[in-house]
Amino acid sequence: MSKKPKVTVVGSLNMDLVVSMPRMPKQGETLTGDAIHYIPGGKGANQAVGCARLGAEVTMIGAVGSDGFGERILQDMRRYGVSAEAIAVLANKPTGTASIFHTPEDNSIVIVPGANGAVTPEMIDAHASAITSADIVLLQLEIPLDAVVRALQIARAGGVRTVLNPAPAVPLPQELLTLCDFVTPNEHEFELLSSLALGESDELIEQGIRVWEERYGNKLLMTRGKHGVSYLDDSRLRTAPAPFVEAVDTTGAGDCFNAAVCYGLASGWEMGRAVPFAVKAASLSVTRFGAQAGMPTLQEVESL
Repeated sequence: MSKKPKVTVVGSLNMDLVVSMPRMPKQGETLTGDAIHYIPGGKGANQAVGCARLGAEVTMIGAVGSDGFGERILQDMRRYGVSAEAIAVLANKPTGTASIFHTPEDNSIVIVPGANGAVTPEMIDAHASAITSADIVLLQLEIPLDAVVRALQIARAGGVRTVLNPAPAVPLPQELLTLCDFVTPNEHEFELLSSLALGESDELIEQGIRVWEERYGNKLLMTRGKHGVSYLDDSRLRTAPAPFVEAVDTTGAGDCFNAAVCYGLASGWEMGRAVPFAVKAASLSVTRFGAQAGMPTLQEVESL
């Protein structure tokens, strides 16, 4: 039996509070909602579960509060097979939450970072061995940037490749971007980070990716929703098309893509295999409800 790929995920863990209601309340108004659901989330946790569901050996580095939400999240991480030993439990911070107010026409979201906002470079240092022993390290931007930079520095010093999912989109310093081996923005995130306008033209997308890679020295994988994922291969634009599926919940599709591409790269696959595999995984994830519950297994992706 071949060795499991080892992925370490550095990032956020949230409890999503999803409130369904007939419409948004007006200012000062009290409405009766239809339902509330408590769903473990956070980009880091979603991506860790995605890697584990595919069969990777996964360690998660992050933080939760010493409250009921934190306990539930740790239980779920372990249930999915994610090592939770490097998840700090902070007594002075609540677990991060995302309050999602959902109507048939719209939704609005309020995020309280809680313990996610208290992740420090020193906490990353304490688990440096989980980074240097991995085949690949996956990061996002829902924890403080100095912690993200520290994880990237440890990985670079240890010769471990890194994948940065630059979401939620914020301007990033060159120091951070030049430490990454792969960056996976969507079109909106790419335009914010690069200050380049893309439009719909493949020529502009190819030119934009080339300028980026020359500037930062990493590989860029641009996720384009139903159009798939575009990247440069031998200096030519390649696009892995997304198979047509009936989408029921797009929450977590980007997290699934990042998890699956990390699984492929950590397995030693070339991009020409890893990227189409990850696009198929993300397409499969949107056919199910829930970000973590919708993450597919290796067999499911291979059979699509």
